[in-house]
Amino acid sequence: MRIGLFTDTFLPVVDGVGRVAVAYAETLPKLGHQVTVAAPLHDTGHRGGYAFELVDYSGFKVPTAPQYRTGTPSMDAHYRKRMDMIPLDIVHSHSPFASGREALRLSRQRGIPLVSTFHSKYYDDFLKITKSETIARAVVANIVRFYNKCDEVWAVSATSGQVLKEYGYPGEPVVMTNGTALRETSGKAIREAEERFGLGNSPVMLFVGQINWKKNILRILEAAALLKEEDPGFKLVLAGFGQDEKEIRKKAESLHLGSQLIMTGMITDTGVLDALYARARLFVFPSLYDTFSLVIREAAAMGTPSVVVCGSCAAENIQDGYNGFLCEDDSRSVYYAMSRAMKEPLLMKEVGENARKSLPVSWEEAVGRAAGRYEELVRSLPPKADGEA
Repeated sequence: MRIGLFTDTFLPVVDGVGRVAVAYAETLPKLGHQVTVAAPLHDTGHRGGYAFELVDYSGFKVPTAPQYRTGTPSMDAHYRKRMDMIPLDIVHSHSPFASGREALRLSRQRGIPLVSTFHSKYYDDFLKITKSETIARAVVANIVRFYNKCDEVWAVSATSGQVLKEYGYPGEPVVMTNGTALRETSGKAIREAEERFGLGNSPVMLFVGQINWKKNILRILEAAALLKEEDPGFKLVLAGFGQDEKEIRKKAESLHLGSQLIMTGMITDTGVLDALYARARLFVFPSLYDTFSLVIREAAAMGTPSVVVCGSCAAENIQDGYNGFLCEDDSRSVYYAMSRAMKEPLLMKEVGENARKSLPVSWEEAVGRAAGRYEELVRSLPPKADGEA
């Protein structure tokens, strides 16, 4: 098949959606498909060696989040001329915004199916940006209208599909879970990470993701402050970057976590990230925002268990005490899990091994299922007339 992937975040990867889009773009060709990616231009550096075609359009920074790019593909004549020459059987959007609208345009123009994946809790994003419930609801209503125009909508988990329905989407999203890169690390890589980040022999409590309050990082900091009173001999590693980094660092200082906290900044080397996952005793992820937690599966692939909040999307498939730990949305509850990790390292290894066996799914398996659904849609959906919704 000839598949078009449309995404507002791609390379360089700055969030989970970008990682998913890249994984699809790299995995589908391995399964015998031709892939074209449409995304905002991030830089003009040399690009080569990809198994997919990248057709980018003029991009500019998002004012409220400068690590992101957006653009207007319909206004970029060079992009449209290139895209017009590329045949496609189906288009898959990973965003309901600029790239999603472009996917919708091509779907209508060419009479081919449009799939879109619901990745994020957009209401939370726009409420934080605008501080207005009215505006956030209006944006979400517009997003739902976009999904109503798609031939099929995918959710990355059952709980995230429920979120979309709560937004007002009247259909039944297809649950299409994400995969995980099933890699191994080495003792040498772990030792290098220990030296690079000054971990020493200390037990490590790890968080990986955007350094953003929406990830519920306050719970982690307050839990770490409680743990310090009991046993200060640990390191709290926050790996990633984001718009709230300065405020989070300031809060950590007010909680006297100076000797425990390590903020790594953005890590682009997956080998270094894998070493941190493997080195951690517990992966601490109390986020209520994420619709699917790639990082939990990545930690599990390295044999490290996670603590997540009961009822969150991240908690889907976690069995308390077997392949992870459940807590309440409460700093003391997170602390109890961290304290247990300090006191029971053998239990952490056992639960981490169960997580390794039960949680990760390879990208080949996950994307293979998606490709099978593409083929069904191409076969079953009648051709559309030009301009038909």
